[in-house]
Amino acid sequence: MCDVDVPQPDAGGVIVRVRVALTDGTDLKAFRRGHPQMPMPTRFGHEFSGDVAAVGENVVAFEPGDPIMTVHSAPDGTCWWCARGEEELCESVMTTKILGGYAEYVAVPEHIVRRNAFRKPEHLSYEAAAFLEPLACVVHAQQMLAARTGDAIAVIGDGGFGILHALVARANGMRAILVGRRAERMALARELGVAETLDARAGDVGAALRAMTNGRGVDAVIESTGAADVWEAAPAYVRRGGTVVLFGGLPSGTRASFDAARLHYDEIRLIGPFHFTPRAVRAAHDLLVAKAFDVEPLISARYPLDRIGAAFEDLDGGSGLNLKFAIVPGGGVA
Repeated sequence: MCDVDVPQPDAGGVIVRVRVALTDGTDLKAFRRGHPQMPMPTRFGHEFSGDVAAVGENVVAFEPGDPIMTVHSAPDGTCWWCARGEEELCESVMTTKILGGYAEYVAVPEHIVRRNAFRKPEHLSYEAAAFLEPLACVVHAQQMLAARTGDAIAVIGDGGFGILHALVARANGMRAILVGRRAERMALARELGVAETLDARAGDVGAALRAMTNGRGVDAVIESTGAADVWEAAPAYVRRGGTVVLFGGLPSGTRASFDAARLHYDEIRLIGPFHFTPRAVRAAHDLLVAKAFDVEPLISARYPLDRIGAAFEDLDGGSGLNLKFAIVPGGGVA
């Protein structure tokens, strides 16, 4: 940790007094071994919510004191990809993102304030509001999937993202089946409303999924482990005409092999969603505000800001639930 001056808002931007910031798998990877999008040394933290401490010139949507929920990026709206409606691939979306949520204050620039920031309603906790960014990633992936109501969706992986995927699928009228290895995490998912879970250690996952779907296989698989062997296994779990969503990222240079005949003759689609769009951010906001499901139980522990190092060491240990930790600058519960 280090001390820096409180930032000042640029024109169109705001300064957020952070009330809560959540740990994230990307931050954990960077903690372990660095990250190509986060040259070291760098600020950490991009899932946060708080209160507006100051506003820049021409800001009309927010005033000092307003509770705010936001993500850490926004497309420019002018590049070739934005013009095609592929805003998640915007030329500048990664280079203009912000980090630094693990702090007392963070500056949010104009392009994010304008497109991807919202006033937090009173009935929504700061902890729940901080889920806006990870939930937007999940929503974007499922918008790309475009499943039909009633489709059977197997989510592989019982981490925070996997459980969020199952909750979103269920909220959108799908049949969600969470496949995982940790009994305590799958028990939590069931408590949150995911009716069907499958222990990946119990036997042949594909055979079990086919047995649950009249022998066809599920309509879609959402791979949420980020493990190459699970990527390669996933196409065997879907029905003919099914879709595999490769949500869990792999390190650059990783190679995955697939049965070409299965992909071709059974018309299996592979899609690899990245990041999110303003449309997905808005949909994630609406799910949170409507309390379509409870996200706060996904927070396994809370730490004051001065114990952030211990938080990441505990998170890296991987014992128990250890889904997401909340970093609370004030030291209390937000």
